[in-house]
Amino acid sequence: MTGDLLEGLGGLGIFLLGLVVMTESLRELAGGSLRRTLARFTRSPASGAGVGALTTALVQSSSATTVAAVGFVGAGLLTFPQALGILFGANVGTTITGWLVALLGFKLQIGTLMPPVVLVGVLLRLFRRGRVADFGTALAGFGLIFIGIGVLQDGLAGLQGVVTPRSFPPDTWSGRALLLLMGVAITLVTQSSSAGVATALAALNAGAIELSQAAAMVIGMDVGTTVTAAMATLGASTPARRTGWAHVIYNLLTGLGAFLLLPAYVWALEETAPAFAASDPELSLVAFHTLFNGLGVLAVLPLTDRFAGLVERLVPDRPSPFAQRLDRSLFADAGIAMDAVSATLFDLADKACEELVAVLPHGGVRSEEALDYIDLALHDTRDYVTAIPVRGGDDPTRARQMAALHAIDHLDRLIDRCRDSSDLDALRETAELAGLATAVEADARSAATWLGDPRTPSPVESVRMLWQDLEEDRGSRRSEIAARASHGEVSGETALRQMDAVRWLRRTAHHLWRILHHLRYVLPSPPGTLEEVGGPEPMQAERAD
Repeated sequence: MTGDLLEGLGGLGIFLLGLVVMTESLRELAGGSLRRTLARFTRSPASGAGVGALTTALVQSSSATTVAAVGFVGAGLLTFPQALGILFGANVGTTITGWLVALLGFKLQIGTLMPPVVLVGVLLRLFRRGRVADFGTALAGFGLIFIGIGVLQDGLAGLQGVVTPRSFPPDTWSGRALLLLMGVAITLVTQSSSAGVATALAALNAGAIELSQAAAMVIGMDVGTTVTAAMATLGASTPARRTGWAHVIYNLLTGLGAFLLLPAYVWALEETAPAFAASDPELSLVAFHTLFNGLGVLAVLPLTDRFAGLVERLVPDRPSPFAQRLDRSLFADAGIAMDAVSATLFDLADKACEELVAVLPHGGVRSEEALDYIDLALHDTRDYVTAIPVRGGDDPTRARQMAALHAIDHLDRLIDRCRDSSDLDALRETAELAGLATAVEADARSAATWLGDPRTPSPVESVRMLWQDLEEDRGSRRSEIAARASHGEVSGETALRQMDAVRWLRRTAHHLWRILHHLRYVLPSPPGTLEEVGGPEPMQAERAD
């Protein structure tokens, strides 16, 4: 008996290993395609549910789908109700694992054919690179899943007659409640509801448990995922916490509905298809799993807006809007983490342009509080960007990461320029200097327009030309100011203030140009490659004139 039990546990371990390897490799293969599909086809909670179910079934990872949805909400690409649709659909998509196990593992018993498949997958991983290597790893994981199912099945078969349905709580309301709690415990131990479902299917196949008992445990396994979701909300961003608690509330309600539905399902199955229930208990179980998850989605979709409102009231916004996006749980997908950085930097740059306009002679009043706020946010964003795990080489996410760091550096310098603006009153003293200040102000306003909606034409070329004019003419302007001072038209002190003001404009225009240039490459679909973004710029003190 002990040997059979250890064999069964070993089979479960192999199954879990295969599932982890396959899902991680499929997620790597999906990469940006997963994000693009979710963003492109999610137009409402209903379409989000369909896309969430499909993508989760394909990549075999509800967490990847959920992380993508959280990132899109943080980046402002999806509303919270739309993201909820993806979350609901992901629950349905996870049931495909049960169908694969029941059909291929128990009905066709393909586990004996899988060792060569694992070997092929490992060879592809060892001798190829890129997507082919990822495909090989996924293939090896797929094979391990069914090898594990075979070992698990053999181990539980050895317990036949020793472990029977009488070993478990009876098919009563209280007995089902205990079985549900057992299902919760299995999910907490294995950290995978799919592994729990596979165990229940193996026990059902071995005759160790009855359909109603296994179904109650499967309900508990779905409910058990809420504990992990709740723990993931600790210290997370607002979208992540809302998504986590939405998962908790939704799964608890779905579990309650399934618990009440279970007796009617078993009765209807025995009355209408007793032969099917007797000969195919595994399919009957996965059908129930899919049924109650599907009914849960159909019931909640018409109420998505109200459900979203309830969750938003339970999880209110945090004071800082940047805490809503820069969530380290998004590191599971570096591209999605960079989407959050993109939205954050565009907001920060927009605010910086607003402060730049304010310090110019006709702009308004500078806000020290706003500048301090931007400074702090830039520091947090830089820490977040450098911590994002990205691949080397020509990974486009690495190019976005580098561009983000360049943009942050120039934003830092632009904020310094806004603080050091004591001599800008000198720009009012001549028509030429006033014209230069007006040109910088106009470009800053154009930049703010683009930062608010990157789909509009970028003013990067206009700002570059302004900086180039200021750079090329700085010698002649210095000479003109010095000449006016030598002729007694202005005092020496005034001439120095005017020179400082022109220098300030030139440096400011340069930083504004570089900010806009690099932010184009931080966008989710950057216009160029790593080489076009360029290597790190020297972080040196600016040359004095």
